[in-house]
Amino acid sequence: MSLTTAPTSLLDLATYLPQKRVPADYFAQFAADDELIDSVMFRSPTFRHHAADGETSADMMVTAARRLTGRNGDGFLDDIDVVLTHSQLPEVPVRGCGGELAHRLGLRPQTVLDVHNGGCAAFIHMMDLAGNLLRATGGRKALLGLAQNSAAQVFTQEQVRGKAQAAIPGDGAAVAIVALDDDRGSQVLGLSCHSYGQYAGDMTGVSDPPRKYWEAGPGQIHIGFTEAKITKVLARGNRMVPEVAIEVADSIGIAPADLDWFVTNQPNRIFLRNWREALELPPERHPDTFDECGNLFAVGIPVTLDTAVDDGRVRPGDVVMMAAFAHAGDFAAAAAIRWGGRP
Repeated sequence: MSLTTAPTSLLDLATYLPQKRVPADYFAQFAADDELIDSVMFRSPTFRHHAADGETSADMMVTAARRLTGRNGDGFLDDIDVVLTHSQLPEVPVRGCGGELAHRLGLRPQTVLDVHNGGCAAFIHMMDLAGNLLRATGGRKALLGLAQNSAAQVFTQEQVRGKAQAAIPGDGAAVAIVALDDDRGSQVLGLSCHSYGQYAGDMTGVSDPPRKYWEAGPGQIHIGFTEAKITKVLARGNRMVPEVAIEVADSIGIAPADLDWFVTNQPNRIFLRNWREALELPPERHPDTFDECGNLFAVGIPVTLDTAVDDGRVRPGDVVMMAAFAHAGDFAAAAAIRWGGRP
């Protein structure tokens, strides 16, 4: 549990969905004889967005950041001391895009860190890291950049697009600004992160014929789902997200059923239903972007929150619980904020 002396605040966030909107029919035409086609994990969303050819993680983050400064003014990024980025599929081996993002936005941060292991819970993980880094360094603001860019690049490959898993992901990006002890933003009321390393090996990349991802070969890499792994992931996910959300709700003295909003990652309809039922919340208090965006992985929480704010559902003073689990269950996190409105 993160115990803060100077409370962390989310000042604002902005998101980006690529223009290319892909219907489920695109994948249906390639549907192969996949033994997992009837799995509840892979019931297709109606739409998802695909990044354009050559559109990188940094490109999408910069577009989201321009929307942020368009609303708040160019000076909104003047005092960024920490830049954290998370990309689902780093374009260059080893390094991420944090340095490029900072350069393209004209920033001069003290700390640039590419966060690779937060998965679908990376937004919450990065909020936690940002607050701790700002407290440790005396920094003023942190910029968080997230991109999901594997839908168009991985799941439309000729050997992958016919698999049940291919129709689920979508592409998009988000940028958020975090500060300490700033009454302009949405204060973080409570936050918790948990690592479960015993499950880290259950999410694997595979190909046919088999090869390591860096080796040349004819097989195209995709996620190695099996019936046994799906059963484990469903059981873990059904348990982990409600558990960590209830933990944070208890820590701030709010009954889960009294939360104004519950914003989660968006992996599939079965998880969304089970999570809100576990917290005894009606569907209208659990915003859902799955049918429009598919699974956006780490970008799912900020896109869903941003959508609910933009359409007027989330209002100043509302308590928003964000929660997610990552990969096959090796990480889970939740954070509650009191929405303070746009700056």
